[in-house]
Amino acid sequence: MEWESDDKELKAAGAEPLPDGRRGLLIHGWEIECRKLFILNSVHLQRWEKELQTTHLPEMVFGDNCLVLKHVNSGTKFFFNAFDALVGWKHEALPPVEVPAAAKWKFRSKPLQQVVLDYDYTFTTPYCGSETVERNVECGSAIPEEGSSCIQWEDCKEKIDLVALASKEPILFYDEIILYEDELADNGISLLTVKVRVMPSGWFLLLRFWLRVDGVLMRLRDTRLHCLFGEHNESSILRESCWRETTFQALSSVSLTSPLFLFLHAQRHTCL
Repeated sequence: MEWESDDKELKAAGAEPLPDGRRGLLIHGWEIECRKLFILNSVHLQRWEKELQTTHLPEMVFGDNCLVLKHVNSGTKFFFNAFDALVGWKHEALPPVEVPAAAKWKFRSKPLQQVVLDYDYTFTTPYCGSETVERNVECGSAIPEEGSSCIQWEDCKEKIDLVALASKEPILFYDEIILYEDELADNGISLLTVKVRVMPSGWFLLLRFWLRVDGVLMRLRDTRLHCLFGEHNESSILRESCWRETTFQALSSVSLTSPLFLFLHAQRHTCL
């Protein structure tokens, strides 16, 4: 179900929908756009395999899906897409997660086929998003023009105020985008999504990689960005990343009310 914006709230916040049927908002100098299309077909999958130099990709790759947040005046641009995330997966090259012998049978496409899990079939990625400072680049392009530069982040003691984000502020725009998904041959789930929420005071997004390998482990990698709107279309942005992982064996030794269990359960089901 698509988010329906309230025209009165948009006007009061100085926001307006993007033109030409594009899905998103223009607010305080930020152009925020979501694109959601279909999974890649076989031709595009082969092209991606060639570019990534791999014969393995997730079952469902939404290669044309993306979230783009661009500060029009400065050219600062954050964008989130499946290709860059899979580049991160390929470069990190984690060892394959060991699964029980019975589970390996489910990875076979033919009864007598030998299963060699010699790559990270969970598609775990260190991806925190893509970013650049550019000029005259159309929304959604993952390749910066010559002369573009990277964003320079600085360490700080400030933290994203999640309590303030939970306040009852009007939500001007919300969307969730799936970048890729794999059910691990019915042995769990590997899922990369990005969610964005826009309020009168700023925007907030959550990029989440969630992995469950049944009977083996759970893995969570979150990146949050929070932008607070300032005067004269200036903004300040905080970014936080959090990686967590635990085994089913470790979970079996704790109670259902332990901090570890409650944290993992909350992280899997919490909405942006």
